[in-house]
Amino acid sequence: MKIAVYSQNYDKSTKKVMHDLLDLGKQYDVEFYIEKDFYSLLKINSSKLIDKNIFSSYNDLNNSFELMITIGGDGTLLRSVSFVRDLDIPIIGINTGRLGFLATINQDLLTSEMSKILLGNYKIEKRTLLEVKIKGSKIINEFGIALNEVTVGRKNTTSMIKIKTFLDGEYLNSYWADGLITSTPTGSTGYSLSCGGPIMSPLSQTLSLTPIAPHNLNARPLIISDKTKIELYVSGREKSHLVSLDSRIISVENGSLITIKKAKFKINLAYFEENSFYSTLRNKLLWGEDRRNL
Repeated sequence: MKIAVYSQNYDKSTKKVMHDLLDLGKQYDVEFYIEKDFYSLLKINSSKLIDKNIFSSYNDLNNSFELMITIGGDGTLLRSVSFVRDLDIPIIGINTGRLGFLATINQDLLTSEMSKILLGNYKIEKRTLLEVKIKGSKIINEFGIALNEVTVGRKNTTSMIKIKTFLDGEYLNSYWADGLITSTPTGSTGYSLSCGGPIMSPLSQTLSLTPIAPHNLNARPLIISDKTKIELYVSGREKSHLVSLDSRIISVENGSLITIKKAKFKINLAYFEENSFYSTLRNKLLWGEDRRNL
């Protein structure tokens, strides 16, 4: 069994998780491939680590890998998407971060839960991705994919920006706001939710547009079909603005055409049946914390 492992940093929690993973790997005959930068951190800080295979990009992985394990929080899992892309490798996250909507494996139950994973006792849920094209931007156009959301926002100013928005070629609105979030159902429990956006089921085949601190007081979040092509033009007092794809941020010149649509492929998220989307909502958002439900 070949498994890729990715993390963004090294701390006490990561050290323990990695050591436990290596011990489990010996029991279940797992061949681990560790992301290059993470492997360098492990080599510096851990005497237990022996030489392992490494990977550094999407080109080093293929369909022979059965799983991608991330160690960290939701942000770490989001970054791992750039390695997996369209390879259909299931991703599962060990949560050493905070809330953990996506990284659902409890590090305190690592041995028992990873044993179930390594035995194949898990389910797969396909999650929609967003594809972004920005006219004249080579950085984004090479891999303009986001699992949670694409956000346009102001840069180096406290002034609002104007976001002229078209859906399938039809003019929708010009948002005067700090920014605009285009969210997938997966991202609907993230930044969009913090800005008053709706929660969407992962199977709902929808996207949402959520303005950030709009000056148009009647500008409200909007749910649209995930088949919709979204086109944005941003203007403002500064010459440029920011575009973020999950945790990746670039500066874009005002007036550039930003096109957002559903990607041609989806990402496979692995999960336990007891960690379904709806049970995660109850547990993470404390929906069940009501004495009347006891």
